[in-house]
Amino acid sequence: MNGRLSIAGTLASFFLYGLFAGAVAQPRAKERPPGSDRPSIDKPSVFGPGIISTGEFDSHPTFTPDGKTVYFVRSTPGFNLWTILYSHSVNGRWSEPKVAPFSGRYSDADPFITADGRRLYFISNRPSPGKTTRDLDIWFVERMGEYDWGNPQNIGPPINSPGSEWYPTLTKTGVLYFGSDRPGGKGRTDLYRSRLVGDRFADPENLGEPINTQFNEFEPYISPDERFLIFMGGGRADGRGGFDLYLTYSKDGKWTTPVDLGDKINSPGNEYSPTISPDGRYFFWTSTRVSVDTEWRATMGFRDLMRQLQSPGNGLGDIYQIDIHALGIAN
Repeated sequence: MNGRLSIAGTLASFFLYGLFAGAVAQPRAKERPPGSDRPSIDKPSVFGPGIISTGEFDSHPTFTPDGKTVYFVRSTPGFNLWTILYSHSVNGRWSEPKVAPFSGRYSDADPFITADGRRLYFISNRPSPGKTTRDLDIWFVERMGEYDWGNPQNIGPPINSPGSEWYPTLTKTGVLYFGSDRPGGKGRTDLYRSRLVGDRFADPENLGEPINTQFNEFEPYISPDERFLIFMGGGRADGRGGFDLYLTYSKDGKWTTPVDLGDKINSPGNEYSPTISPDGRYFFWTSTRVSVDTEWRATMGFRDLMRQLQSPGNGLGDIYQIDIHALGIAN
């Protein structure tokens, strides 16, 4: 969730301008994700209505490997303060969220849990020794217990820069993908990756064309096998006016031309924070689409009005999910 909205222009301006997933698998009819009341979700559906997605600014989900705990971001309407919350599944229902033990004091967003569940990456504007600016850096915490984490650690250079970094996601071999507005990019914000060499990340490489453009690219979700990438782009000729989600494949060391994910996913609002459930069955993302009744009716009473204004679909930001098949990802 960054200064980007990695929480990303609406999102970019919110962030200073401004899940890990298992391999994509064929769904099995009898399985369902925690908190879902049906095995097949063929259209965008609000995730955890009333608990996770509430009518507040809710975004950027990431799941523990067993899919039973979700970490996500709740923001102020102006998107100037972000807090990481978590909820766990109890008898098929999501529990009342709690503030993550490492969050709540500074602006924290874009959580990402690694495949082994032992580390959670996030972005924050919290102070760091020797740092004099309040830009966004990538941080991480190590798991200490079921819901407990160690002290936040700044990932440091060469990942963090004088600019802002956001939305860290990793492959199963530890390759880190992220967004940054560091100097030297093709546009105001670009996507980068850094390979793990020993126990340190190498100098980040710009993903280049056709992914990065003169416009803005944010929030890269990389598949665990590094076969495809879903990211948020703004200002492109095929866009819908806001920020849309795009899909590109890695073939023979090059990226294919990004393809818009289409009307089922993208809307006149902003789409961001793409991720896939640990079992590979469901696609999750955040949208500021409006689904409440916008037609004024003289018979609408005050309580009905407030119920719509304070419910998911009011245009602030909600988390949605849909079957992975809706993306048309090639085998």
